[in-house]
Amino acid sequence: MKYDVIVVGGGHAGIEASLASARMGKQTLLITMLVEQIGAASCNPAVGGLAKGHLVRELDAIGGEMGLCTDATGIQFRILNASKGAAVQGSRAQIDMDKYREYMRKVCHNTPNLEIYQDEVSNLLVKNENEVYGVKTKLGEEFEAKKVIITTGTFMKGLIHIGQSQYEAGRAWELPSSTLSTQLKELGLNVGRLKTGTPARIDGNSINFENMDAHGGDVQPAPFSFRTNKSEFKPTQYPCYITYTNLDTHGTITSNFDRAPLFTGQIQGSGPRYCPSIEDKVNRFSERDRHQLFLEPQTSMCTEYYINGLSTSLPIDVQKEMIHSISGLENAKIIRYGYAIEYDYVDPTELKHTLETKKVKNLYNAGQINATTGYEEAASQGLMAGINACLAIDGKEPFILRRDEGYIGVLIDDLVTKGTNEPYRMFTSRAEYRLLLREENADLRLSKYGHDLGLIDDETYAKVENKRKVLNDAVEFMSNEWFTSKKENLELLEEIGEDKIKDRALLIDIVGRNTVNNEKFDKLVPSLANTDSYLKEQIIIEAKYYRYILKQQKQIDKMKKMLKLKIPENFDFRGVAGLSNEAVEKLEKFKPPTLFNASEISGITPAAIDIIHLNINLNNKK
Repeated sequence: MKYDVIVVGGGHAGIEASLASARMGKQTLLITMLVEQIGAASCNPAVGGLAKGHLVRELDAIGGEMGLCTDATGIQFRILNASKGAAVQGSRAQIDMDKYREYMRKVCHNTPNLEIYQDEVSNLLVKNENEVYGVKTKLGEEFEAKKVIITTGTFMKGLIHIGQSQYEAGRAWELPSSTLSTQLKELGLNVGRLKTGTPARIDGNSINFENMDAHGGDVQPAPFSFRTNKSEFKPTQYPCYITYTNLDTHGTITSNFDRAPLFTGQIQGSGPRYCPSIEDKVNRFSERDRHQLFLEPQTSMCTEYYINGLSTSLPIDVQKEMIHSISGLENAKIIRYGYAIEYDYVDPTELKHTLETKKVKNLYNAGQINATTGYEEAASQGLMAGINACLAIDGKEPFILRRDEGYIGVLIDDLVTKGTNEPYRMFTSRAEYRLLLREENADLRLSKYGHDLGLIDDETYAKVENKRKVLNDAVEFMSNEWFTSKKENLELLEEIGEDKIKDRALLIDIVGRNTVNNEKFDKLVPSLANTDSYLKEQIIIEAKYYRYILKQQKQIDKMKKMLKLKIPENFDFRGVAGLSNEAVEKLEKFKPPTLFNASEISGITPAAIDIIHLNINLNNKK
């Protein structure tokens, strides 16, 4: 009954935390409400998307499981923003929800050092007032552990709303965690309330697809995981469909605002701004006569469809009328109604960058308990919490990704330093170094960490290092090779349809043009024409971003140097114009010795660091 790590919750965060811990050699116990629901996709049947795809690729590069599971159970693969630059593209996959859950449950059951137990964790075992040493379950079992990771998702005091009807649940018809958040409050943690929702599911046989636009997967689908064999990756792909709400739909919704829990005061928690319910959209954007809906198959059987964009908590009679007013859904049979769910979360500024709570020793939080939304954000936190719990047990330095190293670093830094008052969702715009943090180079950026941690095997890491060498050699060659304006070069440019040059240019700048593709590359750099086509694409991307990366790397180096700057002991924060009163109070309280220490204080923004840096330099000059 004694373990190194106990993980509470078998969702996406709990899975990655458990697997990371077990694979790092720690005796791990995963406690979950229902073993059958390990890996359940509670909402939409998809993984990835803009910025979220980056998280999955980074998770995979470090040694997580989500990418591999998606490749094994995906039923459609697409690159979003494919016509734009690689830095803002996003991989997205539709998953077979049943197979995804089965895959994850099988992996967990067959991972050495990992045990699974079904029960509700009712209490944490605490000594010395603020030191967790295990958990107690509803059935009265006590399990001791050196570290405990809570990944309860929407289960802490979960309350479901469908019209005026309410019932306690962590997910539709599943029991909630009823006592844990009360204890977290008693331990001094700031616990709040959030809300999210889900749409109705429709019987696929009752949908008329004739007037809908079909959206299929990519002709040459790319897998999520760097460990998936690309040449053998040929999944069967199923289409999604687009339809729209209309004025009749909106009329049904607006005439029932007085019955909408969102507007009657029945729901208290803040919902996700970037994924609002349909009643919220109709209310906020009343000038629009339609909203796009995306019908996604939930399994390869295509018997049940998820209506993305129609999340709601309206009464069931209103949901029926609303759905039947939509083109293609006139005769739709509703299998499950949409609902909203409120749940407790812990203010993420209560956490260290390791995801251990500041006030309670040995306790880590990961996933929606930290006010995030999305499978990808949850899984990323779970992996990092699992890794850091193991490192702490071994007395080793924590694993913390900087903002210039990964989207995972941005995610966690945003949460623990800025906090959030709504469910946090990752966007490419949140990453100031997104030109460096592209999906296709996640393995180059992060696999060394995974290998050092024992989560990436030698063979996989050797492939990454070989890729790195090929890319580095190609970039070095092209950045030192002049492409002159001699006759044969100009004729070559004309032949491949490229603008001529008046003077010489580095070859990397020619290859880096937006119009250069694999075929043109072969003629411009014949010595590399026989390079693997996938690596060739990588080389071209490196060339396109070459100049931007040099500039951004200088900014990063400047930032690193700046953060090392010492703050004078007698520095007057109140005398600095531009700092908020809240920032001044925190800085005076913690008295950070360096700008880096200041940057780790919750609520101290990069803008505030810049202001302090400027004032220290001005004082030094005086």
